[in-house]
Amino acid sequence: MPVRCIRIKPLDITLTISKIEAVSRRPAPPPRLAPKESLIVELLLREQELYGLQLVAASRGRLKRGTVYVTLGRMEEKGFITSRLEDAPPEAGGLPRRVYEPTAFGRRVLDAYELVHRHLMPEPAR
Repeated sequence: MPVRCIRIKPLDITLTISKIEAVSRRPAPPPRLAPKESLIVELLLREQELYGLQLVAASRGRLKRGTVYVTLGRMEEKGFITSRLEDAPPEAGGLPRRVYEPTAFGRRVLDAYELVHRHLMPEPAR
């Protein structure tokens, strides 16, 4: 395998291609599911589709109006949920609403976190 040399005065630095490739082949870290994200996926699995304020109401105070949309945006970037625009009801008027639903990936991540949680919880004393 060829060796590439870069000269920087007064130092000489030699990098081999194999070292560079080894660094770039590290496996991706497992996905992380924050407690609020876990709650959102659970609520969406129960109801199938909800918009942001419905999630806040269904959470019974565990989600706040000021942070739910930031969390939903982050979850969509991670691939845990998807969204689509839904026309506003004619009697209500206003802007279209964004409706969220869980993805298959989001379901799998939640299942994995629940499995790990069950196995790591201490057993009650007998």
